[in-house]
Amino acid sequence: MKRFPRSTIAATVAGAATFALVLAGCSAGAGSEQSKDEKVKLTVATFNEFGYDDLFAEYEKANPNVKVTHKKAATSNEARDNLTTRLAAGSGLSDVEAIEVDWLPELLQYSDKFVTVSSSEVKGRWLDWKEKAATDADGNLIAYGTDIGPEGVCYRSDLFAAAGLPTDRAEVAKLLGTSWESYYAAGEKFAAAGTNVPWFDSAGATWQGVVNQIPNAYEEKDGTVIATENPEVKKAYTSVLDASSTLSAHLGQWSDDWTASFQNNGFATMLCPGWMLGVISGNAEGVTGWDIADTFPGGGGNWGGSYLTVPKQSKNQAEAQKLAAWLTAPEQQLKAFASKGTFPSQVDALASDELLGAVNPFFNNAPTGQILANRAAAVDVTPFKGESYFAINDAMQQALTRVEDGTMTADESWAQFTTDVKALG
Repeated sequence: MKRFPRSTIAATVAGAATFALVLAGCSAGAGSEQSKDEKVKLTVATFNEFGYDDLFAEYEKANPNVKVTHKKAATSNEARDNLTTRLAAGSGLSDVEAIEVDWLPELLQYSDKFVTVSSSEVKGRWLDWKEKAATDADGNLIAYGTDIGPEGVCYRSDLFAAAGLPTDRAEVAKLLGTSWESYYAAGEKFAAAGTNVPWFDSAGATWQGVVNQIPNAYEEKDGTVIATENPEVKKAYTSVLDASSTLSAHLGQWSDDWTASFQNNGFATMLCPGWMLGVISGNAEGVTGWDIADTFPGGGGNWGGSYLTVPKQSKNQAEAQKLAAWLTAPEQQLKAFASKGTFPSQVDALASDELLGAVNPFFNNAPTGQILANRAAAVDVTPFKGESYFAINDAMQQALTRVEDGTMTADESWAQFTTDVKALG
């Protein structure tokens, strides 16, 4: 789940340095369990939409001695800032903390601050690559996998009709094609129809689809930073901004303007991982016309996906693990998918008839279960994300935003990106 509100690179660097420095001298603080007769109060910190609201009520009903308090941050960045600050301080974290895949690698350095996931109940539960991403250098699994983010393309069929373009999702998939060039070309056709509606929401959002198709965008597997020297990154940066100049609404994701745009024909298409379905339906409540096409530029892509962890700060570790294990069981992940579109990472859930037969009424009764399963099968690149990935990608998001808001040219902003990456050390 995502994404990137504007912030200064200096704050990112300073925050990372403080986190590492303070955490080095911070004890794990295992905490003590509550007595059997005492009401167990658990806090769960998430961000964006996990599809857990009804599940918490279900869990409390089945476990009357447990009270769950949900703390939901507006963005992944906000959740990360809270987690790293409180982890470094040694106190203040929730019993269960959600972590987004892009900032998980930096936390694996401090895996001893989290309770290890080790029980027969969860053995083999997740896709291999999902589990591997949350396993530290000593082979300890520190997180419970929630969703993955296979991507299709969501589109406004009513706006397509107004532009004289096909609206049937199979025909739309043909129109959009399977390359970035064909996706942009379809946008030019849409623009030529004179609808005066942008094709996609922002360069930053489009970048997420592109960068997740580059095996080693920012770092080599040994941790060597190559972001500013990688020709694939520079080529992608240029192509995204070229398309943005004529096709983008220039609306940074998660901004107030972006949220409001769903109610006033803000844009015609957007890259659409499963978890975005709930975001769209929530923001576009009352708007008809949204649908999803079973295709993706570049072939396939996975954007996002999260985990649940139990910090050792928790005073209710056993109960917190019990809750995290339950929330990430196949049965509950199917319910979360039905609620918010968060696509399961659990092997049993992925093979279920319930998932493959799922339809989404808001998206014109699209068979979203089958479409996203197809999109997951199309993913053939698992990009390497090292300890610096999040900070570098945040710097890239800022670089793209500077061009979109007109404060810098593409060349000037790339030069600033290079400076920012060097400042990360």
